[in-house]
Amino acid sequence: MPATAAPSSASRPRLSVEEYVAGVRSGDRANLAQAITLIESRKPEHQEQAQELLLELAPLSGKSVRVGISGVPGAGKSTFIDTIGTNLTKAGHKVAVLAVDPTSARTGGSILGDKTRMANLATNEDAFIRPSPTSGTLGGVTRTTRETILVCEAAGFDIILVETVGVGQSEVAVSEMVDFFMVLLIAGAGDELQGIKKGVLEIADMIALNKADGDNEIKAKASAAEYQHALRIIAPKDKDWAPPVVTISALENRGLDNLWDRITQRHTQLTDGGGLATMRQQQQVRWMWAMVEDRLVEKLKAHPEIMAMVPTLESAVTDGSVTPALAVNKMLKTFGV
Repeated sequence: MPATAAPSSASRPRLSVEEYVAGVRSGDRANLAQAITLIESRKPEHQEQAQELLLELAPLSGKSVRVGISGVPGAGKSTFIDTIGTNLTKAGHKVAVLAVDPTSARTGGSILGDKTRMANLATNEDAFIRPSPTSGTLGGVTRTTRETILVCEAAGFDIILVETVGVGQSEVAVSEMVDFFMVLLIAGAGDELQGIKKGVLEIADMIALNKADGDNEIKAKASAAEYQHALRIIAPKDKDWAPPVVTISALENRGLDNLWDRITQRHTQLTDGGGLATMRQQQQVRWMWAMVEDRLVEKLKAHPEIMAMVPTLESAVTDGSVTPALAVNKMLKTFGV
C-alpha cells in the first residue's frame, strides 16, 4: 500500500467518530486520510465532529518524536527526508511526514508533489506522507498541522517530520509545534549567511550542512565553522542546549546517523528533565491563542457590515484621510468590540 494518502473523495460517506477512532487505531490508511481531511475542513459540522474525534484520540497521542525541518531552496530537504525516513523505518520506526505547503491560488490544492519528491518513502509501508496546505494563513498551519500530528501519533507513528517550505513566518509557527527544529543549508553558495534570517537561527536546535560530498565537502566543513561561530553570538533559546552544526550528505547517506543521534540526545535530555512535558504544555496554550486569533479573523471577514465598509475604509487609508488605527477602530466597533 502506498505511503502517500490522498484526501477522500467527496462521494465517500462521512464516518462516525467511533468508526474514525477504530480505523485510526488499526492503522487503516484510507481511514487515517479521511480523518485528516475531516480535520482540515472548514465546515462547522465537520469541525465539531473533528474536535470530538481529537478528544477520543488524545490518550493515544503524544508519544512521538516531533521534528521540524526547514531550509533554503535547493538545500535538498526532500532527499534528506526521503533518506533519513527510510533509515528510520529500517530501524523499526513508523514515520509520518507532514509537508506544510503553500496553496495554489487557482486550484486551492497543494502545489508540491510529495510522492514524486520522496520516492522511497512513498512506497514504504511504515511511512505516511501528507501535504498540509496552509490555505494562505499561518492560522491554517497552526490548526491543521498540529491536529494532524495528534492523529498520526494515535495511528502509531512514533516519528513525525514536519517539513516547511522556504524560510519565513511559517518556520516560526512550525517550531512552536515540534520538539526539535532543524535548519538544512548548503555550502558553496557565496555569502554563507545569505538566505537565512537571524530569527530562524534563533529558533534552530540544529543546523545541518547538506551536500557535503565530492568537491563540496571541504566547503561544507568551512561553512559549518562559520555557522557555529554565528550561533555563538546569538542567545540560545535554552541554556541547556547548544545547537550543533553538522555536515551531511543525504544523497550518499553519510552523517545522518550522527544527526539523528543528536536529535535523540536532545529528546532524551528534555524527557528526563521534564522539559518536554513543560514545552508541550506551553505549546498547547499558545496553540489555543493562535486558534482564537484565527477564529476571530474568520468571523470578522464573514461579517457583512464590515465587509461592506472595507472598500471605503481602504480607500480612505490609501488617500490619508483616515489613519489605519481609526479604520481598525471603526471595524471593531461595528463588530461589537
